[in-house]
Amino acid sequence: MTLCRSRAARLAVALLSTPIVLAPMLATPAHALIVFDPSNYAQNVLTAARTLQQINNQITGLQYQAQMLINQARNLTSLPFSALQQIQQSVQRTQQLLNQAQNIAFNVQQIDQAFQQKYGNVSLSASDQQLIADARSRWQNTVGGLQDAMRVQAGVVGNIDTNRTQMSSLVGQSQGATGALQATQAGNQILALQSQQLSDLIALMSANGRASALTEAERAAAAAQGREQRRRFLTPGSGYQPGNAQMFNRGN
Repeated sequence: MTLCRSRAARLAVALLSTPIVLAPMLATPAHALIVFDPSNYAQNVLTAARTLQQINNQITGLQYQAQMLINQARNLTSLPFSALQQIQQSVQRTQQLLNQAQNIAFNVQQIDQAFQQKYGNVSLSASDQQLIADARSRWQNTVGGLQDAMRVQAGVVGNIDTNRTQMSSLVGQSQGATGALQATQAGNQILALQSQQLSDLIALMSANGRASALTEAERAAAAAQGREQRRRFLTPGSGYQPGNAQMFNRGN
């Protein structure tokens, strides 16, 4: 019993005298720790949002500029249709009819010369044959003027169908214009067509007025010539001898 206690005491002394070695703790370096800063995070998000908004604004601006360029290109696009040649041809046809006026043309000098020679005062020294020839010439002028007026009327009427087709085409081009330039050019051609129609109307009025003037001038000249022929007929020694005319036989 005493021996067992002695052994236990020695074992206890040995354990107490033995140095205890503790295992070292694994420590994490300070720079490897992740630290969350809410204020810095919010600032970064706000900066990113502002940057994104600026980019969107730039994209919108570029789209607006691109649309402006597209609109400018449309406004500068020329009209792929022209009725000018047809309008000019219609004007030329009417002008040719006026230039083909018979005898007395639409010329101031020719009119003055003709009226001095054939429509003025009847010459007292003119022979009867000359008076007859002048009267016939005036009659031919009147008939020619009436024919010229009718020819101009026919030409103007012939232009109506052409004008109708051109007006329909120009209105369609104006309504389908892609830009301001095309609409303006279509409008200008419509105005040109209206000017051509107005020219036809003026030509028609001129031709009718010429025919009417020649008719009245012939009538006035014929009246003057009639008075001269009557004077010559009643002049003593002209071969006419007045006498008594017996209209009914008287019975006995």
